[in-house]
Order: sequence, then structure tokens, then C-alpha cells
Amino acid sequence: MHRLLASRCSFSPMLAILASASSLAACAPWDLGEDEPPQVDDPGSVAIAAEPPPAISGGTLAVSRSAVRAVASDPDRDRVWIVDLQAQKLTAEIVLEKGDEPGRVVEDDAGRFHVALRRGSAIVTVDADSGKIVERRAACPAPRGIAYDARTDELHVACLGGELVTLPAGPGDATRRLQLDRDLRDVVVDGERLLVSKFRAAELLTVDADGSVAERQKIPQFNLFGQEFVPTVAWRTVGLPSGGVAMVHQRALIAPVEIVEGGYSSGGCDGSIVHSTVSEVGTPDSGDGPRASPALPSATLPVDLAVSADGASYAVVAAGTNEILITTPTTLNANMGFEGEGTCIDAQQRMAVNGEPTAVAFAGDAVIVQTREPAGIHVLGIPGISSNRVITLPGESRRDTGHEMFHRNAAGPMACASCHPEGGEDGHTWVFNPIGPRRTQFVSGGILNTAPFHWDGDMSGIEAIMNEVFERRMGGVHQGPRRVNLFARWIDSLPAPPVSLGPDQGAVARGEAVFHDKTVDCARCHAGAQLTSNESFDVGTGKAFQVPSLVRIGTRAPFMHDGCATSLRDRFTNPACGGGDLHGKTSHLAEDQIDDLVAYLETL
Repeated sequence: MHRLLASRCSFSPMLAILASASSLAACAPWDLGEDEPPQVDDPGSVAIAAEPPPAISGGTLAVSRSAVRAVASDPDRDRVWIVDLQAQKLTAEIVLEKGDEPGRVVEDDAGRFHVALRRGSAIVTVDADSGKIVERRAACPAPRGIAYDARTDELHVACLGGELVTLPAGPGDATRRLQLDRDLRDVVVDGERLLVSKFRAAELLTVDADGSVAERQKIPQFNLFGQEFVPTVAWRTVGLPSGGVAMVHQRALIAPVEIVEGGYSSGGCDGSIVHSTVSEVGTPDSGDGPRASPALPSATLPVDLAVSADGASYAVVAAGTNEILITTPTTLNANMGFEGEGTCIDAQQRMAVNGEPTAVAFAGDAVIVQTREPAGIHVLGIPGISSNRVITLPGESRRDTGHEMFHRNAAGPMACASCHPEGGEDGHTWVFNPIGPRRTQFVSGGILNTAPFHWDGDMSGIEAIMNEVFERRMGGVHQGPRRVNLFARWIDSLPAPPVSLGPDQGAVARGEAVFHDKTVDCARCHAGAQLTSNESFDVGTGKAFQVPSLVRIGTRAPFMHDGCATSLRDRFTNPACGGGDLHGKTSHLAEDQIDDLVAYLETL
């Protein structure tokens, strides 16, 4: 149930932010001078979920090969829904463990559906006919992508920690575990090879049958009206009928960003420093490699992509605008930039969704859309042939004002989640004029205790962030104190991603000893629950910067305020980047001690 924000309590706004759900049940602690609590259906109202919902990850829907059944993961409610598309009704509600956060879904040849549990460290197998769980198996700490290999009757699971795990589709434990790069996202079976995407880098790895990485493909930079953009944040990667993959991803400006009133200035398709597109990678006709596809204007937060059975149509979820965009590879390829010049092309069709869409799939000619709030499966018909239908899903409302503010910006083409996908960061180093290069920072794991914010420590709190960044730089609408408090409550609730333990626990233990050795002096600044002192120091970089939190540092390359260290080892061994012995006394460490220190940092 929503807990409306009443005004009958005497808590301070900051104490209100930190209040628990149980205290909210007794009294909504937001003393902001209003006489009566607003109503949820009042456009000016606010709402708070009893437990803050997770950030949007997208891609939680699968339609059976017969096109008569939809299976939807619901990370907001820890449920799996099974829907009969022909009868237009819910046939099963599968309750998972609290905090499992189900994600990607795939069907095997036996008609079973397999669901990756993003925080449950497991794969759950569902019998869609009976609506029952038939097996739950350990996979890795943070499963992300999952694919079915019909040749071998196996599942392949890509994990945030870099693990690529193979399991039988039927009963049984993992048969192979590979360690690839961290930050894996999706996995696609393409003949005898596996194509694995990296989330923030928008890169595609080709893994041969023997488990070796045979190729790495990066989408080229994109020149739009004389300004360069680089691919980032590959939200979803899916296989194409003819081979290879289609990847829906963002691109970020690498030219200097002018900070002006009313929004960052780029001169792009819609004036945004971030835009979206769909790129084809690893296709039979790709020749020398992927090319830069046209920009899709106003496709804010492209969290999912579906490809029609014949490969002729793409459907993209724009979660930031509550729309489904329909385009075709023919259109994108025909308008592809040559000789470094890019272009913009709008989708052939934009379909507004009544709700917050997070996933999309094709079922024949129909487009199936999952909404998180209100929970439902929408069957979008063909104009002039069939009408739209909505299959309502049960469960409590998960509407939350803080969540909405993070994922939407009614006044501009980018949202907070554009640079902080899933409450993390995009791996990009922005060049702000006149501030200089600044690496996007991580916002999960309890950031309120790390104020002041930004590398320069010039943002005293969330209020300053909303006024300066959201309103002035992103062109967002001014937010009152009540909504700012709700935004702070939600963002501070974001847990850090699950961490993968290092394969060499001896190295981790030795690295921990090095980290806490007073002659090395790491722990003097990186201490406490957030592994930061919240202070600013000049560590040999020529200027004082805030001490960053080291929570989940292993998945957050590149490092330093300007992204100069491409790896943790580079941070300690690159004399032009790390700051030398002003930034921890590490010059006397042997190579194996550096390795141990890195092994420990990757477990934080």
C-alpha cells in the first residue's frame, strides 16, 4: 500500500528521510506545514511505497514460442506472473523469496521458463503449465543475463561479477564456470559461440566453445553535428534471426559540456548530452565491424528491446517517457552515418503506455508490454485491426515519488538514471566547462552518509544536487522540500550490488592486511561503512577532491576523478595517474603485493 505523506508529525526533514517503514506506518514523518495529506490521485500529490522499490533494470518479460503465454518477472514484488494471452487472464502467481529481484526470463525446448534472480544468486525454473517452481539452483552472486542453447540443452548465465556460468536446462548444478570481465549484462547463443555484452561499456565479447574470448567488438564513436558521442550503457542485447545481435544502448557526449541555465547544452537531436540508439553487432554482413546507428531522439532510458520473429521490426521501451518506440533495422541502416557523420531519425511509431513500462516482447504481430506500476501486461494491437488490451496483475501498489523522480524528467530529454543506470553509474568521464573532467559517481549503497557530494565536494546535500544539477543543469522542474526528501529517502535506500568473492581468498586476506597497514595508509581516508572520510584532499592530482567511497569499487572502472586509471592495477602502477605516495604510500610495494591489494579491493 502507498503511505501518503501526512503532516502531523514533528520530525525534521532529515530525520524523516531516515525513518523506517514501520515508523511511517504509525506516522508519516514529514512536517512541511500542510493541513491535510494529499490524495494519491491528485496530480500534485506524492506517494511512498512501504518499502522503496528497486531501480528499473528492464527486460523482465518473455513470450512463449507459441505466442500464447507471457511470463513476466516482477522485481518490485518478488513475483513471477504467468499470463494466458489468448484468454487474456492471469493463470499463475509465483511467490519468490523476499529480495530475490527477478530479472531476465528465457524459455527452453521443454516449455519451462528460467528466471535470473538478480539478488537471489540463483536461477529459478518454472513449470508454466502448473505455475510451480520446479528447481532453484545457485548460479553466481549477481545473475544478469540468461540464454538457452537448444543444441546442448543448456543455460548460460552472465553475471555482474564477470562469471559466465553454464547449467543444464534440466535438473543439475553448474557444469562450467568461466571468469570474464566484470559488469557482464546479456548473453546470446549464436551458433557454437556465445555473444556476451558488457553493461556500461556497451561492448560485445565473443566466447568460443572452448571458453576463450575470441573477439571484442566496440561500437564506434558517433559524430553528430560536429560533436562526438561514445557508446555507453547497453541496457539490452538480443539475438537476431540472421545471426549477431541488436543492442539498445545510450551514447554520451565526449566533447566539453557547457553548463548553462535550463539544461546542459550539446546541440544534439533533442539538445541532450545523452541519446539512445539500436546498434547491430556481429551480424553476417557487418564486414569490418559495427557501424554507428542514427540517434533516436527523446528515447529516454531505453531499458528493453524486442526483435520481431522475422527480424523486420524493433520495439524499444523508453521508460523515461512511458512510451514504446517502433522502428526497423532497414530504417536505421538506411540512415546510418558515413565518413564520421551521424544523423537523427525518429521512430516510425511512438505508443504511449498507461503506466510505467519496463519490458517488451513480440507475440506475432502484437506488441506485449509489461508495466511495473500499475502492474499489468498490455497487448498493443495493430491500428485498424485489433484494439489494445490490459491484463491487470494483482499485488500492492509500488508507486513511489522518489523512484519516479529518479527515472523521469518531464521537462527534459534525460533523467537521473540516464547517467546513473540502476542506481550505479555509466562509466563515463564528462568534461564540464569550466569545471574540467569528472567521472560519473556511484550512488548506491547509502550515499547520504557521504556528503558533501561531487568530486569537488561543492554540493552540501541532496537539496543542492536537486537545485543545481536536476533543475539548473538538466532543465528539470523545481522540486519542493517534500519531494526532495522523498527523492533522498529512495536513493539512500538503494543497496550496493552483490559482490563476487575473489577466487584466491589467500590473496584477498593478504591484500586486506596491506590495505590496513599504517605504512601504506589506505584506511586513514577509506574507513567506516562507506569506506570514506567524507573529506577533501589533494592526493597529488593538483587539486583537493572528495575521498570517494570504495563500496563495490571492483565494478566501477575507470578510476580517479578524471577516469585516468583504466583498472585498479593501473591506479597503483601508472605514475601519471594515481598521485604517487601522496595517494597512499604504495611505491615500495612489490608486484605480488599490488596484486593482493587489488584482489582485496575487488571484494569490497
